[in-house]
Amino acid sequence: MDNWIAPKINTLPDFIIGGAMKCGTTSLHTILNNHPDIYVPPGEIGFFDIDNILQHSDYSFYKDKNWFYQSMDKNPKELWEWYYNKFKDSRGLLVGEDSTTYLASKIAAKRIAKQEKKIKMIFILRQPSLRAYSNYWHLVRTGRVTETFENTLLHNPFQIINRSLYKEQLEYYYSLFPVSNIKVVLFEDLIKNFNEVTAEVCGFLGVDFNKIPKTYLEKHSNKSRMPKNYKLQLYKNSILRNYGNLHYLDQLPISYNVKAKPIPIIKKILNKIHKKVNPNIPESPPKINTETKQYLDQYFYNQLQGIDELLEKDVLKIWFPKIK
Repeated sequence: MDNWIAPKINTLPDFIIGGAMKCGTTSLHTILNNHPDIYVPPGEIGFFDIDNILQHSDYSFYKDKNWFYQSMDKNPKELWEWYYNKFKDSRGLLVGEDSTTYLASKIAAKRIAKQEKKIKMIFILRQPSLRAYSNYWHLVRTGRVTETFENTLLHNPFQIINRSLYKEQLEYYYSLFPVSNIKVVLFEDLIKNFNEVTAEVCGFLGVDFNKIPKTYLEKHSNKSRMPKNYKLQLYKNSILRNYGNLHYLDQLPISYNVKAKPIPIIKKILNKIHKKVNPNIPESPPKINTETKQYLDQYFYNQLQGIDELLEKDVLKIWFPKIK
């Protein structure tokens, strides 16, 4: 038996917000979770590609010549029970989940498509250069990059570019799922016509948009935050990366060896000092460098040829109005 086929079909979600990252998924998650007929557990889950190193490098840990990682081959019961537990409070409602890595993850696509339950997929796409730039600042805040945006593009472009390659990623999902089970939303439409687009998503899910409390429709989640001192944040990131990645250790289904879990005392001290000296403040990142934006726009314009036909919408004109 394939360990990735759910042993309990009725405990799977009805829909998944599958990305892309930094495209308004948190806002949509919040709105849908406040619909009286829908339940979405808090946070991102990342279950169906939990062992995908390219998407979740932080889910593995290496110490004393040993790897600590999630494995469906070794621990199928524990992993499935962990996933089911996310929906234990759903009380018979329509159930969803939010995992922004899934759009870029062929592993996740294959595994979701294999399930006996026909799960609906929702994807939000944003102007790819700006999505990559926003993704970079998320990585800055969470300690995952140690260089400027431009140097990251030079030395590790995959880290921030891959999740903007929507056409290839969507084509793979369309090859595995019925078109009727996929809803694609543009971030730009979501921002401009939030209620209208949310109503379309509710229609796709088969729930009444008018049941969402108006107070929630007036709020947008995941407001920008910035480190007070950008250069100091990068310096701190470069120091603490040497002490290993422990960000998700307590959130994953399989517990690691107890010797691997304690956070080094020096990391605790540096983190504590840094939070006081250089806190994250409610402020938007600086505007992307014009030359860098043009460089990325031309790259993505070439890479995304055919997405208009795929989505039956003039997406390229919206994202790249200056490129002919």
